[in-house]
This record gives sequence, C-alpha cells and structure tokens, in this order.
Amino acid sequence: MKNLYPKINIIVLNYNGKDCLKRCLGSLFCVNYPNFEVVVVDNNSKDGSLELARLNFPRATFIKNEQNLGFSVGNNIGIRYSLERMADFVLLLNNDTEVERDFLAKLLAHANIHKRAGVLSPLVFFGQSENIWFSGGKIDWLRMKTVHIKEKLKNDFFSSDFISGCAMLVRAEVFRKVGLLDEDFFLYWEDVDFSLRTKKAGFDLSIVANAHIRHFERSEEQKEKKVYWLVFSGLLFFQKNTPKYLKPWVFIYLLLRRMKNWKDVRKKQTGMCLAVRKAYRDFGLA
Repeated sequence: MKNLYPKINIIVLNYNGKDCLKRCLGSLFCVNYPNFEVVVVDNNSKDGSLELARLNFPRATFIKNEQNLGFSVGNNIGIRYSLERMADFVLLLNNDTEVERDFLAKLLAHANIHKRAGVLSPLVFFGQSENIWFSGGKIDWLRMKTVHIKEKLKNDFFSSDFISGCAMLVRAEVFRKVGLLDEDFFLYWEDVDFSLRTKKAGFDLSIVANAHIRHFERSEEQKEKKVYWLVFSGLLFFQKNTPKYLKPWVFIYLLLRRMKNWKDVRKKQTGMCLAVRKAYRDFGLA
C-alpha cells in the first residue's frame, strides 16, 4: 500500500478563516486519493474557525499555536509533525482554496514519473471563474518582483522559477536536503525563497496542468497589510538571494523606489503609500 499510495500530509494553515476554512476542508475530505492526513495548524484564531473545524471535521489533526506565528513558522510546525510521522510528501495548502477530487492523484501521477520534480503545483483558478490565478511564476531580478503566469498550459506540465505557497506539494526528501521554510519571512516571499533553494539543490519545480484547485484569495481584504508584508519580505528576499553581479543595480533601483515613495507620501498620504514607507523603515531603510 505504501509503495502504491505514498503518504501525503496536507497542511492547512489557518488564521481567522471562519468564512473559508469549512469549504477548504470539505473539499479535501472528498479527495479520492486513499492515503492522506489533513493537519490544520491554527495561528491562534479569534473568530471561532478552529472550534467549528474541530466540530465538523473530526478526522483532521489539529495543532493550535498560542499566537499568530506567521506563514513560515506556522507551516514549519505542520511540516515537522508530518516528517516525524514518515510522510512521503507534504502539501502546503491555503485555507481559502477549494480542491478538485482528483487533484492529488494527478499530482502524484506526475511525481511518480518525474522523480526530480521536488515541488509540484496544480493549476490554480481564481475563485469560481475560469480565469487562471497561477500557472507558473517568474522572478524579475531587475525590477525586484515576481510575476504570476496566468495562461493555460499547452503541455502536460511546465517548469517554473517558483511554486506558489498557495498549493505546494513537496517531497519529504526536499525538506531533508534543503531545510524548511525560512522563518525570517513572516508573510510572503517564503515560497519563492524555498523554491530557489530547491532548484539550487538540483530538484525541478513543476506545474501539473490537469490538476486543478480554486483560490479565493482572502488577502485582498486587507490590502494595506498585504502591501506592507510584500514590500518588507521582498526586501528580505532580494537582500538574501540577489546574485553578486546585480547587487550594484539593486542598490540604485532601491534608491529610485524610495525616492518615488517619498514623493508619493508627500503628494497623496494614502494608506498604501504609508504602508510602503513603513516597510522601508522597519527594514532599516530610512
């Protein structure tokens, strides 16, 4: 049974997900793959979502943290739990997703054929629409950002610069070789950093075209907070990972970006501009 159906632990990190967690877990427990465990790691939710999930989904394993530890630390707690219980694969899955019944079997079918695929992602659709939210990603080193590819794949699978943490299936072997998520990242960019380390270790990153899930992206509800962490964590990522030959350019580009933000704050004083300024200052860029 183990060889035919490797054990997969699915980690769902939850923080105040009352409006979406039930849908996510409901779809997971309809999955037709026979050997998986759902692990809900709760970052000290205050909205009753953890209690409702425990009541409605007793088959799941629940781990409650005493505070909001962020994305990397929260998921790492679930990853360590899964590796200790000899999971062959670990799937990190956002709580604002809904999965198709066969998505896991299709991801595993690809993984069984392509042994160097260390991290795999399904095709991710935006909400209930047919618009694609993620079918691969590119790192734009010159403009210090990432780009989500949002096109239908012409092939069965597609290699990617990074895999989104929205839905990331990882071989246990990868964690043992490259380590867990970098806990310096509280929110955002940890998936890009982990993907980069995975590729450097010799593994491939694959988007599997026939495996589908839907993402309802609750992060858009708190845009200023999202912008703050995107900027702060982006600065951390490029400080850590920029190739040496590009570091002089990054210094100049950051100076230009900070000048633009200074002008925006003086002219507009919007919440977005102020969130960007706070991220620069908290990172140590006056």
